Amino acid sequence: MTTAIAAKRRRERLLEGLSLAAAWLALALVIALLVAILADVIADGWAWLSWKFLTGFPSRRPEEAGILPAWVGTLYVMTLTAFIALPIGVGAAVYLEEFAPRNWFARLVELNINNLAGVPAIIYGLLGLQVFVRWCRMGESVLAGACTLALMSLPVIIVASREALRAVPNSIREAALALGATKWQTVRDHVLPLALPGILTGTILALSRAIGEAAPLITIGALTFVAFVPKSPFDPFTVLPIQAYNWVSRPQPEFHQNAAAALLVLLALLSLMNGIATYLRNRYQQQWQI
Repeated sequence: MTTAIAAKRRRERLLEGLSLAAAWLALALVIALLVAILADVIADGWAWLSWKFLTGFPSRRPEEAGILPAWVGTLYVMTLTAFIALPIGVGAAVYLEEFAPRNWFARLVELNINNLAGVPAIIYGLLGLQVFVRWCRMGESVLAGACTLALMSLPVIIVASREALRAVPNSIREAALALGATKWQTVRDHVLPLALPGILTGTILALSRAIGEAAPLITIGALTFVAFVPKSPFDPFTVLPIQAYNWVSRPQPEFHQNAAAALLVLLALLSLMNGIATYLRNRYQQQWQI
């Protein structure tokens, strides 16, 4: 009996070791692939990065082409996306988690939100084309693109915000209610500040996905060649992923290097955006830990 138990434990340890080795191998392969792709992009695009490239307009000559309308459009669209998606997403999460009755309708809404998080981006593009561009008559504008990306980001923000609210101990709510606070005062002054780091984490994930999307914006009619900078939410626009896609589709190798340089700028904007959100998350987290 003892021998059988010892043999079973050895098999379990062997299986555990093999599983751990397979997990580390998969992680190493993914990291190696990511490093290889990043190194290839840097090798192709680094030499093309210059002040002229950042402040120039697109051109049919690759040596004169720039990305000013693309990166300004990216910042414009992502700022509007954040301002639209964050209040609606957090508000929906607060209602569903703190105020909504636990009935079949609430469960149906939760199920659909979870399913929407896995819908392909092109579907949101088609929805944005019909709702924002045609029905709301926004046209192929910055606002239409921002509303489409906000719609795509909402499920991730709502799910992450609900998890963050759920992680706040019930004792916080009970203590506030016991001292005479209303339900809304409890959520506003105690639950939301404690859940803010988790909410910002979900926002980072949602906006990081949105900033790299080209398919939904192409679907709603975003331009691939823009020789001006958008000055209002109702102006036509382009973004860095679309500009890079336009250059990659051309046969000249110089345009491919321009596309690599545009992707480096996109990575820099993404890192800046994530850095700001991470700083705010850590700041509020440390504040409440103290």
